[in-house]
Amino acid sequence: MHEDTLHSISQPRNVPGHVAIIMDGNGRWAKARGLPRTAGHKRGAEAVKRALQAAGELGISYLTLFGFSSENWQRPESEVQDLMALLRFYLKHDIEQLIDGEVRLNVIGDRGRFPDEIIELISRAEKRTAEGTRLVLTIALSYGGRQEIVYASRRLVEDCISEKVRIDDIDETKFASHLFTSDIPDPDLLIRTGGEQRISNFLLWQLAYTELVFSNVLWPDFGYEGLEQAIITYQRRERRYGAVTN
Repeated sequence: MHEDTLHSISQPRNVPGHVAIIMDGNGRWAKARGLPRTAGHKRGAEAVKRALQAAGELGISYLTLFGFSSENWQRPESEVQDLMALLRFYLKHDIEQLIDGEVRLNVIGDRGRFPDEIIELISRAEKRTAEGTRLVLTIALSYGGRQEIVYASRRLVEDCISEKVRIDDIDETKFASHLFTSDIPDPDLLIRTGGEQRISNFLLWQLAYTELVFSNVLWPDFGYEGLEQAIITYQRRERRYGAVTN
């Protein structure tokens, strides 16, 4: 089935190079089944694997996932601890799959709030996958878009004070070079699952001209078909970047 559907979206071939996803709906998925929220997060982690495989099959070069926001630290401590345990588990056990799939892992956000063990596991995973060339998987952890813009502004001010950058040289490109995402292109397509229609402080700078697609599917149920349908929707749109076309 995948071969047929892949053919259908590649004529003409206009697959977005960079897809970002706000993975929403884990808690509601679990609640609807009378399960603890942890069960939803575990199923959500499996959906990440499906999305990564689908992205590779569909020819996507960059996949960015909103895994844990800076606001998520305000959730009940028990839920945060369960999420940390899940993160620790996958960082320990799933990195070999990324290496085998030639996937480079990139983590963005405020790492300082994580336990030392997780910070070390993230750094180790990034180093071990650094040679991946087929797909770049960026996961936003302890991340907030406003937080990132403030961080970039501080770095830019520091560079001006140290005279590494002249004030007259500051433009959008220079500013963007100080963001967490300085080494990857802006997203072509943003998908949010779970039925909500907002971007929730995610990649505020980078989404300036990104196409937005909102799916009613809860994240644990999202897979190849959901990603494919979002790409088909993307392909039907005309990206004008503020210009007028005939």
